[in-house]
Order: sequence, then C-alpha cells, then structure tokens
Amino acid sequence: MIAERSELQKRLDRATADLETPIAVVDLAAFDANAAALSLRSAGKPIRVASKSVRVRALLERVLQRPDWSGIMAYTLPEAIWLVRNGVSDDVLIGYPTVDRAAIAELTADPQLAAAITLMVDSTAHLDLIDAVTAPGKRPDVRICLELDASWKPAGPLHVGVRRSPVHSAAQAGQLARRLVARPGFALVAMMAYEAHIAGVGDMPPGQALRARAIRMMQRRALPELLKRRMAAVAAVREHADLEFVNGGGTGSMALTAADPSVTEVAAGSGLLGPTLFDGYRAWRPTPAAFFGLSVVRRPAPNIATVLGGGWIASGQTGPSRQPTPWLPEGLRFKSDEGAGEVQTPLVGAAAEALRPGDRVWFRHAKAGELCEHVNQVHLIDGDTATPTPTYRGEGYAFLG
Repeated sequence: MIAERSELQKRLDRATADLETPIAVVDLAAFDANAAALSLRSAGKPIRVASKSVRVRALLERVLQRPDWSGIMAYTLPEAIWLVRNGVSDDVLIGYPTVDRAAIAELTADPQLAAAITLMVDSTAHLDLIDAVTAPGKRPDVRICLELDASWKPAGPLHVGVRRSPVHSAAQAGQLARRLVARPGFALVAMMAYEAHIAGVGDMPPGQALRARAIRMMQRRALPELLKRRMAAVAAVREHADLEFVNGGGTGSMALTAADPSVTEVAAGSGLLGPTLFDGYRAWRPTPAAFFGLSVVRRPAPNIATVLGGGWIASGQTGPSRQPTPWLPEGLRFKSDEGAGEVQTPLVGAAAEALRPGDRVWFRHAKAGELCEHVNQVHLIDGDTATPTPTYRGEGYAFLG
C-alpha cells in the first residue's frame, strides 16, 4: 500500500508539475475501475449516475458511455434542464422535490424537457405548486416519481435514517398514488426509496469498534424490514400506475439493493470518485480517484509543514469525518488544535519534516461532488497527462449556491 501510494504521488506530481495550486484532479484509471466494479455489483440492473456526487459534465458523459450506466439522478431542476439541453442525457430523475417556479415554467413550456425529466413528489402539495405555475391543459403531462421513506422505525417515535418523504407504509404509498394519478396533467411513472441508513452509513468507521458493532446490528435488522415494506409499497403503487422504473440504493448498498426484485434500477455517484467517507465500508471500498493538491508555504517549526488553504469541509454532521484527509505523502495529519484551515493548514507527522516550501501535498475530500464547489476545473489524469476540464462551477453554475 505504501509503495502504491508513493507511485500515485509521483504520477500526480509529474502530470501537474507545471500547474499552480490549489488544484483538483481525477485519476481516470481509478474512475473507470470504480465504474466497472459498480457495474459488477449492480448484477445487471441499470445504474443511474447521481450527478450531485460528480458535478463535472465530462465525467457524467464518460460514465454514461458504459453499457450498464443509464440516466442521471440530478439534484435540482435547473441542473436537470441544463443537462438535457446540453445533450448529456434524455432521462433525468430529480432526487428531491422542486419548488423552483421559474424552472417549472421552463419545463412545462418545452415538450422535450417534459419528456426527459421526472420530478420527485411525496405530497399532492407538490402538484398544487406546479399547477399554480402552469395549469393542466396548458402544458405537457409532467412526469412524476413517488418517493417512499426508506428509514427504519422499529418502535414508537424511534426513527433511524434521514428525514425524507412522509410516505412510509405501503398503504400510504398506495393512497398517495391513487391521488396522484387522479390529477390531470401528471403522469406517475416511477417510484424511489433510498435507504440512506444503509447506503450512506459505513459499517466500519475507523477507530470506533463499538459504533461499528451498533451500525451493523441496526443494518441487519433494518434491511429485511425495508425489503418487505418496499416490495409491498411498489405493489400498492402499481395497482394505480404502470411504473417505468423503481429506483433505490447508492454506492454503499449497491449489491444489497440490486438483489431486491422490486427495484429495477440502482443509483451511484460517490463510488466513482472514492471519497474518504467510503473508507468505512466493509462490503466494498472504491479506489480513491479524486484529490486536491495544496502547496507548502512555510515551516513554523521543524516538525510542522503549513500548506496554503485546506478547509474544504464536507456537509453533514460536523466532526473529524467531514474534514479532508492529507493523503500524499503518507504520514501526515492535522494539528489537533487547528485542523483544516480556511487560509492555512499546518500539518504534522513523520512526512512533515521532509517537506519544504513549494512542495505539494495531496488531500482527499470527505465527500465526492463537493470538491467541485471549490474549483473551476478538475484536471483529468491519464498516465502522466493532465487535461483541464470545467466543473459545474467552472461552467458558471452553482445549482445550490
């Protein structure tokens, strides 16, 4: 492992030797290997790429050229419209409800967009808002996807998982489906149930043996309940609508979700880039493919090397797991009293003593796509060659900015 990381550092340094920091890179060999590994784990079911975890148009296009990858799960309606208009995909599911009236007006005014984009709903209130923008009869039918809450509720008010849809039971899903199909101007074409407490929670968090044991116990109990409930909910919804697809899962639950006969497609995005949060999974860990490089600018002490920048903190519950990780050279860590700083980041560890101003340190982000909110371009590394490619931000779009 040490030798592999040393060779990776040499390759990244050679490919980017003439470039200034901060710099973000994606190793295409690792990206492609991760895409192939996810295809194997999907067991023949199509994989919808989660654009939130990529945010580089060229990389979305690259993975969609693979035979097992089909369609995009976008995170906002303006993003979905942009992707369709630029020919990236003609099958875009939005993973979250939208209340963007301007974007809804654009969607409902264009039959091509309306045919390519599927909106997420979990309430008739979402339909009311769309009708208020463009009335039925004055627009093409709007494609909608019903979201089932996949979280685990073992007893009483106890809730394990993220707070997404209010639709939890098969009966609730069937009742909502009946109301949705009764509304003119809409077509219920899909269903989604994302098991965040399984797909998004690593069962081997480093240095937390007791927590790991508790997570595994929770997941062992939660998964059978979800499989049974999701199957019943899909059946209940199919009584009212001829669904084109049922989406579920993510990188962290790919094989488990693909084995569910009620699911027709799975989703993945983070696994393509291999951020540090996915180091805490036993079943499969992607090869790290995305890095950002910062330069050493001073040596405040013999055992400290300080880089410029570094505070690229991931979203979610704040803590050490959301900080980036100094990765190359191996043997670096943050000072416990400073962490990753906005403007400067002091690093300690055995490797720090050998670093000098101008040397480069490579970091891994805790999450995948959020790296791209810090840079206008990533450099795609192919051997010793680095090709600059714009991120969403570099193309002028911050869809949640």
